[in-house]
Amino acid sequence: MSDVLHQSSSRGIKNLLPYLGPAFIAAVAYIDPGNYATNITAGSKYGYTLLWVIFASNLMAVLIQSLSAKLGIATGKNLPELCREKFSKKTSFLLWIQAEAVIMATDLAEFIGAALGIYLLFDLPLITSAIIAGIGSFAILEIQRRGYRTFEALITVMIFVVVIAFGAQVFYAKPDTSAVVLGLFTPKFDGVDSILLSAGMLGATVMPHAIYLHSSLTQRRIVGVNDLERKRIYRFELIDIVIAMLIAGAINAAMVIVSAALFHKNGALVEDLDVAYQQFGAMLGPSVAMFFGIGLLFAGLSSSSVGVMTGDVVMQGFIKRHIPIYLRRVITTVPPLLIILWGVNPSKALVMSQVVLSFGIAFALVPLIMFTSNKKIMGSLVNHKITSGAAWLIAVLIIGLNLFLLYETLFS
Repeated sequence: MSDVLHQSSSRGIKNLLPYLGPAFIAAVAYIDPGNYATNITAGSKYGYTLLWVIFASNLMAVLIQSLSAKLGIATGKNLPELCREKFSKKTSFLLWIQAEAVIMATDLAEFIGAALGIYLLFDLPLITSAIIAGIGSFAILEIQRRGYRTFEALITVMIFVVVIAFGAQVFYAKPDTSAVVLGLFTPKFDGVDSILLSAGMLGATVMPHAIYLHSSLTQRRIVGVNDLERKRIYRFELIDIVIAMLIAGAINAAMVIVSAALFHKNGALVEDLDVAYQQFGAMLGPSVAMFFGIGLLFAGLSSSSVGVMTGDVVMQGFIKRHIPIYLRRVITTVPPLLIILWGVNPSKALVMSQVVLSFGIAFALVPLIMFTSNKKIMGSLVNHKITSGAAWLIAVLIIGLNLFLLYETLFS
């Protein structure tokens, strides 16, 4: 009997393996360096209080990414391609422009994050670190050209490096377990500033470029010839999404937990990543600070490659144009290099990039819900009414919070 169960379990895992991968690439967007600045600030300023924001935004991310994946499976097309088909040429062009702006902001955060990781780990000048980060991102692009499977494997390994880095930090920080549980499951704020920071955390977690990308990763990966097969593919993809988002959520939560356990407990308000690195070294030793730098470096490098991939998807989808991927990488490398040369504070640049990202969420989320709620487009995989209702509620919440974030950032 045990042999039968073992064989059944083995077959189940083997059946699942071909479907694993797309959500891990999309999940990279949820652990990009832009999250570091908001999460470290949240933990140092409010302790474990805002952990529930990470938990809630992760649940939202599971639903949003499942809709994006389902769109690709049901239609064989990605979100930008469907926008081009269903909207006017002018609307598609404007959507492409804002999507490119969002991706440039994403690249800015990711590239600066990787450069900052090298700068902190090896004590090199920031501009030198940025050039090395650029070389690293080109190396990852070359691996991407060799096929999605190899690329997915590399991204998965890099994600687990980040997991190990933050897992080690949590271990050494020795957080208050009861306070962690209370923070995760007790929604509350601590003044207006905490609401603003929560909006920033949410904006840093739910990424518009991940919405565009996920539909392209599932559209032709495994093609279902009928409704039954498409539903089966979607069920397997849901497992991929839950695993990937659980890991991404754990990483974000770990950032807040470590910051709360060390900085908030000792009355230190830490908002800059270089200051956080120094404080880790002072409080727990150089090895723990090194884990932070490694996590930042690998998060930056992995997410930058995903940003370039998304840029290619949105250009081909919205306007049927294509530029060589290496040229795109060169173009997106220039703005962060200029920012570093001008001496802009890297942590402040990361926060501002999140403001631009928050502006783009509505333009990805609203069409996604519209299309996945349309039976003519989705067939048997159309959203259940409850799913559509939950998705619209999430969209209103996210868009409302991000408008609040934009207003407070620009006018206060």
